[in-house]
Amino acid sequence: MTKSSTNPTVACRVLVVCGFFEPGFKAGGPIRSVAQIIYSAAEDIDVTLITSDRDLGDTQPYPHLSGKWVETNGVKIFYFNKRNVSQWVTLAAYLRPSRYDVLYLNSLWSPTYSLLPLLASKIRGIKAKTILVAPRGEMSDGALSIHRNKKRSAMILWRRLLGTTKTQWHASTELEAAEITRIFPHAQIYVFPDQSDLLGKVLLPPDHRPRGPVRFVFISRIARMKNLLLALQAMRKMNTPATLDIYGPVEDESYWQLCQQEIERLPQQTQVHYCGTLTPNQIRDTFLRYDAFVFPTLGENFGHVIPESLSASCPVICSDFTPWTALLNSGGGAVVSPLGAEALATTLSDWAQRDPVLLHKARLDAATAYESWYEAQSSLNVIDHICDQRPSSHQGVLGS
Repeated sequence: MTKSSTNPTVACRVLVVCGFFEPGFKAGGPIRSVAQIIYSAAEDIDVTLITSDRDLGDTQPYPHLSGKWVETNGVKIFYFNKRNVSQWVTLAAYLRPSRYDVLYLNSLWSPTYSLLPLLASKIRGIKAKTILVAPRGEMSDGALSIHRNKKRSAMILWRRLLGTTKTQWHASTELEAAEITRIFPHAQIYVFPDQSDLLGKVLLPPDHRPRGPVRFVFISRIARMKNLLLALQAMRKMNTPATLDIYGPVEDESYWQLCQQEIERLPQQTQVHYCGTLTPNQIRDTFLRYDAFVFPTLGENFGHVIPESLSASCPVICSDFTPWTALLNSGGGAVVSPLGAEALATTLSDWAQRDPVLLHKARLDAATAYESWYEAQSSLNVIDHICDQRPSSHQGVLGS
């Protein structure tokens, strides 16, 4: 569903701020989550989005977009270069007289795209009745363990800024809601699963698997949170031949160097290759070529890449720090718990020792798991819900 470019009478105005957005894709699932939410919002909801003018890790902006307002599917989007003073002036001039029902923040830790908008709302530089915060998995134990001391200090500030009745929270799962409550005990939380733009039709594997060792794949950002290093350490402990192809942008160069050092230690029977970055429309076709997706993530509030893998009949070998544990245990793959190199190596070795018939069956089971999940999906939209909570008399205020 997309919004038309000419809205009827506006019932609710929403300002969305996120660090990365289309046409970018390297930041992964949050881009797609935000896109699905804003593009499927009700026709009478006016949405404005502020985002970076470049993709994650890129030094150059998107062609012809920096400092520009663009309307896409009825959503006004500003592509912002934080190093450009004139763009700060342009943005401030646009935001200062505007009034919004909801300021929707999609991170906790971005100085530009979370902290500054929140501070601006405190001094009325951004006028918003409600602040809605989606931490996007940033409050999990795994996420908080990375740069722990810095985040602990920052959380003191966040508690002061967000500890008001004006603040509400968007959690993607009950697990994420519990993570928010642990830090903000009195938080008002709405649990709305991330909407998925996946096609309903599953991609089935070929009937005949090529000969050779088991083929594992890792598709994600190369960052500590995604835990590629543990997958490599587990493969070093395997006694069975296997291959692992790695796809994804290098977000953390120092972490990637550790991964490369681990690759150099692998036995000769284990082949690992870095294959570059995939665009979103390449991901499912890539999964279709592999026997299993190895994803020992430290935490996902949703994890778009997991249903992508299942939708291409590729079982997922995963940690239990995602909302997908029950589905994977029911046939979508395998959940490694407690997570560690030895335990993961045991699971990978089990997969590597399977004959082609069992590998094919596992892929069909993954397809079945995906179909059962897809059929149960809802089209509920968190922005629609928040706007529906507005008092019926608010429309006149918006126009003042």
